[in-house]
Amino acid sequence: MRRLSVCILFVAGVHAQVFAAEPHTSEFSPSTLKLARGQINEVLVLGTPHLSQLPKSFDAGQLSLLNERLSNWQPKAIAIEEISGLQCAYLRSYPQRYSDTVKSYCQDTSAAKAATGLDTVEAMAQAEQLLSVLPASPSAAQRRTLASLFLAAGEPASATVQWLRLPMNERRVGDGLNERLVATLHSLRVRRDETYLIAVPLAAKSGHERVYTMDDHTADKSEADEKAYGEAIMKAWDNPFTAERKRIAVTLQSHLDTPAGVLAMYRAHNERGVAGLVFKSDFGAALEEPSPQHFGRAYVAYWEARNLRMASNIRETMSTPGMRTLVIVGASHKAYLEAYLNQMHDVRVVSTDDTLR
Repeated sequence: MRRLSVCILFVAGVHAQVFAAEPHTSEFSPSTLKLARGQINEVLVLGTPHLSQLPKSFDAGQLSLLNERLSNWQPKAIAIEEISGLQCAYLRSYPQRYSDTVKSYCQDTSAAKAATGLDTVEAMAQAEQLLSVLPASPSAAQRRTLASLFLAAGEPASATVQWLRLPMNERRVGDGLNERLVATLHSLRVRRDETYLIAVPLAAKSGHERVYTMDDHTADKSEADEKAYGEAIMKAWDNPFTAERKRIAVTLQSHLDTPAGVLAMYRAHNERGVAGLVFKSDFGAALEEPSPQHFGRAYVAYWEARNLRMASNIRETMSTPGMRTLVIVGASHKAYLEAYLNQMHDVRVVSTDDTLR
C-alpha cells in the first residue's frame, strides 16, 4: 500500500509539472462549451410579481392572455418557487436552525398523513413509483391516489394538477382522499398566487402529471442580532433605485383590469434592463452597506446560495434530451437563474420576449 501511495504521488507530481509548463490560454467557461449534436434543452424563466401581493381588486381572470402565451410555448415541465416536501422533511429535522423557515414555507401534511398512513418520504416514494408505471390514460382512481400521495408528500401543487385532470364528477372522496383532503384541494384551486393561478392550470392543460418544486431555503439562518440585521438591510434598500422600482410597480398595477394590461406588466418585469435596476436597488446596495457586522454581505451570500441551489434543482429536471422547461419565479430571481443555467452544457436559455409579445 505504501509503494502504491508513493507511485500515485510521483505520477501526480509529473502531471503537475507538465500542466505548469503549458502556457495559459483562456479561462474555462462552461457556457461556451455547448452540446454540438442532439437535442438541446430549453428553459424559459418567467419573472413574476407575487400575485398574492397585488391589490385585492385584481381579477385572476385577467391572466388569460398571459396563460395563453405560456401554453403556446408548449413546456414539457413547469418548475415553481415552492419548497419540496422532502426538503421540508429535512428542515423539520433541524428545528434549531429552521423552525421559522418551516413555519413560513412548509406545508402541514398531518391531515394527509392521517388519511394515507404515510409520512413525507414514504408518500413521495410511492408517488414516484406510481408515476413510473402510470398508463397514458390513467384511471380516476389512480389520479385520486396520486393526489392523496402528493398531499402527504408535501407537494400540494402537484396534487392539484391531478385534481384538475379529473373530470368534475370524479373530484370526490376515495382512493386516499377523505372529505378534509377534498376540501383542501377545492381551496387550493383558487389560491391567489402564481403557483395556483398560472403554473398548476397550465400543467394540467398541457397534460403534465406534476409540477416541480425548485425553491431552496437551506441557506436560511438566524443572525445573532436580528433587529440590527433588519435595520441595516432596510437602510441599504432606502435608495433612489428602490424608489424607481416602486414608481414603476404603481404604474403597472394601475392597468391590471384587462388581460393586455396584465401581459404588459409581465413584459415590464421580464425586460433585460430590469436586472440592473433590481441589483442596484437590492443586492448591490446590500453588498456595500457599512455595518461593522457586514450584514449586507451575509444577506448577499444567502441570496446567491439560494439561487444556485434553485438552479441546480431546475437543472435536475432537464435530464432528458429536448426538455422544454418553464420556470415561474419571483422577478428578482430571474436574471440570476438565467445566468447560472446558461453555464449548463446542454441548456439554452430562451428569452421571454417572443412569448410575451
